Amino acid sequence: MKEIVIGIFASMFFAVTFILNRSMELSGGSWLWSSSLRFYFMVPFLLLIVFMRRNLKEVLVEMAKYPLAWFCWSVVGFVLFYGPITFAAAFGPGWLVAGTWQLTIIAGILLGPLFYYTRESDAGIITVRQKIPYKALGISMVIFIGVVLIQWEKAQSISLSAFMYGVVPVVIAAFAYPLGNRKMMELCGGRLDTFQRIFGMTIATLPVWLIVSVVGIVKVGLPSTGQVLQTFIVAVCSGIIATTLFFFATDRVRDNHGKLASVEATQSTQVIFVLIGEVVLLSSPLPSKLATVGLVIIIVGMILYSTLSKKL
Repeated sequence: MKEIVIGIFASMFFAVTFILNRSMELSGGSWLWSSSLRFYFMVPFLLLIVFMRRNLKEVLVEMAKYPLAWFCWSVVGFVLFYGPITFAAAFGPGWLVAGTWQLTIIAGILLGPLFYYTRESDAGIITVRQKIPYKALGISMVIFIGVVLIQWEKAQSISLSAFMYGVVPVVIAAFAYPLGNRKMMELCGGRLDTFQRIFGMTIATLPVWLIVSVVGIVKVGLPSTGQVLQTFIVAVCSGIIATTLFFFATDRVRDNHGKLASVEATQSTQVIFVLIGEVVLLSSPLPSKLATVGLVIIIVGMILYSTLSKKL
């Protein structure tokens, strides 16, 4: 239950990403800068936190042990997650991106068989493949139906190109984020805390973001002051606060894929926060009756997760 509450708070701060990314695109900002600047801004904050906690050395030692794995899975978890998210914001409204992103609550469950855990048996310690937690999958499907209802009426007026460019990249991100996160938890094996892991992953992806920045300079020039400021807000709210809360919650239940799925399902509440944010900040219309039904279904689904979390 505590992990679910933490996940919902993380979701609230994650919602800032979808609202401000769309705002920046509407103001003429490029997704190349929206994505790369966020991670540049995250570095000094994370470095200060890790340094003040006196555990910087452990991060460097772990990264030196498995440099290729750190780079590959950090790219999957951060670059293939955030790059497509910001790219999609250039072609679709925040509600479309945020709604599609909810596929991650199902993606995380379907990825379960890619992972293993160890347990004791009569033959000693054995390695067992994770199974798909079907109860968690069922509840996630209920939540996803709620998400679809929220998007349904607005989706009728979206163009095919906006749908393709605004949806397909987000589908990639929806699978990349939980995959990268879980693989990094597996690689770290509990030896690093949440701040250390996020810091290491951010550092590991800097070469990629540098390339993205060079492309940005060549294609669109330097970012505007407004885009820099909004990206800074995204970096603090989403990159630092939300990511830390979410990774902390998933770390606490990393050995139970049913409970891990329930934490990942809290990301569905982002749609609610994005709708509220777009109504208040971007003057979007209030949700329709059908969308309201969808919101209720999402809330019911999260209540089910909270109630059944001990049995998952």
